[in-house]
Amino acid sequence: MKEQTAIKTDSRKVRTFHHGNELRGITRQWDLQSMVWPGLICLILFSYIPMYGVIIAFKEYDIFLGIGASPWVGLYQFNMFFDSPELSMVMRNTIIISTLKLILIFPSPILLALLLNEIKHNGFKRFIQTATYLPHFISWVIVSGLVFSLLSVESGSVNYLLMKLGFIDNPINWLSMPQHFYGILLSSNLWKEIGFSSIVYLAAIAGINPSLYEAAEIDGAGRFRKMFSVTLPCIAPVVIIFLILAIGNLLSAGFEDILTLTNNGKNGTLTSMAEVLDTYVYRVGLGEQRYSFATAVGLFKSLINIVLLVGANAIAKRVGGNSLW
Repeated sequence: MKEQTAIKTDSRKVRTFHHGNELRGITRQWDLQSMVWPGLICLILFSYIPMYGVIIAFKEYDIFLGIGASPWVGLYQFNMFFDSPELSMVMRNTIIISTLKLILIFPSPILLALLLNEIKHNGFKRFIQTATYLPHFISWVIVSGLVFSLLSVESGSVNYLLMKLGFIDNPINWLSMPQHFYGILLSSNLWKEIGFSSIVYLAAIAGINPSLYEAAEIDGAGRFRKMFSVTLPCIAPVVIIFLILAIGNLLSAGFEDILTLTNNGKNGTLTSMAEVLDTYVYRVGLGEQRYSFATAVGLFKSLINIVLLVGANAIAKRVGGNSLW
């Protein structure tokens, strides 16, 4: 009995010693902690505390009563969404646009990074990097204005060029034809984000051991062989991590790009192709002031994204050994 009491006392002393060391370590790193805590506080204030508002998805929210006093309705808002005639259209558009972005836009920065890595002339390489990075810092409002200007029926450069080349006889109103919307959306996304998204892959390529390329050259490997046998396998862990994150955001088909390219949702001819979950939540929640319904739709999207994220992470961990956790 005395031995057990002594062991418990020693374990408490060890824990107290470790806690004391941790506190002393924090105080010694006050300069580093001072840079961490503001970001952590902002994360708590703007990301975690507002999560309390998710409760209105299970209520009939009244702005005059407030969240607490609004009547509880359970899963009524979710049932309303599942019974909505717009459900199939919204889910179809969301899945199609997200899948197209995953297939076409996700690999593009990887390809750009691989090609930039092969450019030996530093001046030309910097020029290409700058030209591809800059569009990321342009807002979607300006990008959509550029797209409208280029595709304009009266003075659009695209129509003028196609008519001069003899591909069309009369100007085409591109933005009023739903069959062209996906191409316009994807090409504008690709132009805007390909350069900035390639930065992380260029950083991963820069960390590859040069001796691997030297060994490949000794074996007679050319540029493409080194690209596929050395570069891609070395950056594969980074690619897998970003692929998992992309799959986890599969139902986030886009908001700003779709909203601005459809003229704030006023272009009704594109609704059948452009209405996705994010724009649907915006239109129903703010436009029709159905806050509880919009919150329920957003919560449903988040839950599906979490399931996709966990599933993709589990598959990646089982297949390749690389995962988020």
